[in-house]
Amino acid sequence: MINLLRQRQTGHIIKLLLYIILGGGMAALPVVIGSMYLHSGMGHVYGVSCVYADSGGGPRGDGSGPVGAEDGRREAKAGDKELEECLARAAALAAGYDYDAAIALLSDSAYAESAKAQAAVSEYRAVKSTLVRADPGAITHIFFHTLIMDPSKAFDGDAWEKKYWQVMVTGEEFQKILQSLYERGFVLVQMHDIAYETTAEDGSVCFKEGDIMLPPGKKALVMSQDDVCYYEYMEGDGFASRIVIGEDGRPACEMRLDDGSIAVGSYDLVPILEDFIDEHPDFSYRGARAVLTFTGYNGILGYRTAPSYVDIGYVDIGFDYEQEREDAARVAECLKACGYELASHTWGHRNMGLMPLEDFIRDTDQWEEQVEPLIGPCDIIAFPFGSDIGDWRPYDTKNERFQYLYSKGFRYFCNVDSSQYYIQIGEKHMRQGRRNIDGIRMYYDLPESGLGNGHLSDLFDVGEIYDRSRPLPVR
Repeated sequence: MINLLRQRQTGHIIKLLLYIILGGGMAALPVVIGSMYLHSGMGHVYGVSCVYADSGGGPRGDGSGPVGAEDGRREAKAGDKELEECLARAAALAAGYDYDAAIALLSDSAYAESAKAQAAVSEYRAVKSTLVRADPGAITHIFFHTLIMDPSKAFDGDAWEKKYWQVMVTGEEFQKILQSLYERGFVLVQMHDIAYETTAEDGSVCFKEGDIMLPPGKKALVMSQDDVCYYEYMEGDGFASRIVIGEDGRPACEMRLDDGSIAVGSYDLVPILEDFIDEHPDFSYRGARAVLTFTGYNGILGYRTAPSYVDIGYVDIGFDYEQEREDAARVAECLKACGYELASHTWGHRNMGLMPLEDFIRDTDQWEEQVEPLIGPCDIIAFPFGSDIGDWRPYDTKNERFQYLYSKGFRYFCNVDSSQYYIQIGEKHMRQGRRNIDGIRMYYDLPESGLGNGHLSDLFDVGEIYDRSRPLPVR
């Protein structure tokens, strides 16, 4: 069993500090301080306002007034601590490329006139002046399925082995992919960063391209994970069983161990990604994480939230349906607070382009009735099977399926496309192709496959990522 329980390590901070000493310079400082602050046990800090000594506008203890010398020293130390906390919060914002917020936080704080705050503001303004706008039409989107955490159980020769081999990657492969993406300059952004719905001056609603500003050499990237439901058929095959909120208030996963006990740790994409961003806060643009897509027929996030579990008598064996729904909703809120975007993968994992229109409407209604109440309003849909509801041309109002999804609040539509990037920003929606990262795609890129596709070469070297302990391919 791979042991990936979350551990808050500090060795990376020492390495980053050495980097500064040995020549990393001030440019690395926001990343270092931001990383240290994220590891301080204070949780997610993106966008947190500065808290300072008092409402009077500055730290007390300068020896004036009735304050005694000893009291003055104590209050000066308290003020110094709060200044460092304010600087750390600004550094965390800057580490996520939100230099405007970092500058505003320091400039509006009680410490605006301090030498340290002014030096930090000068540094952030200098870095901001070098930023380059990412081309909204040239942003790649990659997606994964549930990660295999114990390959010996997934690849054990049973009927599901072929599917797991084809469409999933292992936890170790995913960690290597993350490292490669980071080293190649990719930065996670949200779909809503690329384009967003706004109201024009004439009162009409339209879509507008976003301004993603990154340092030269950095590249915007969207990541998603499909079927974050932990289906019943996966039980015992080396996967996590559900997402929970850990003792530190952050998302983690439960996984059943060989002895029957339940461990909580980094057993799937979400907590592994959280660990990675802890180590590399500059991998996330303004707090962005991944898009998580759900079906509804088997519940979401590992909780059995579908009404069918009541209909088939689970309640009679002690199943608490309302508690399942309550717990799923709490986890969904935690994920959104951490920067994850939640999306539909249809209720029944259906081919939305080929199914009869009446079934299409019924499936969309089931999603709205059974899943949206748990996760909140949803405007992203990722079509299963790489399907789509139209051809290569932008959707228009003559498309009944587009009309119906639009009426239900969907504005972002994702198919599957092997191109580096495929984006259409229409008047009232955005459409983006997603590149599948899975066993079969990686195998076809391996030299020994004889195919030599190279579809993933811009992201990572498949030869270094691919776990060759995988069984021989079964096509």
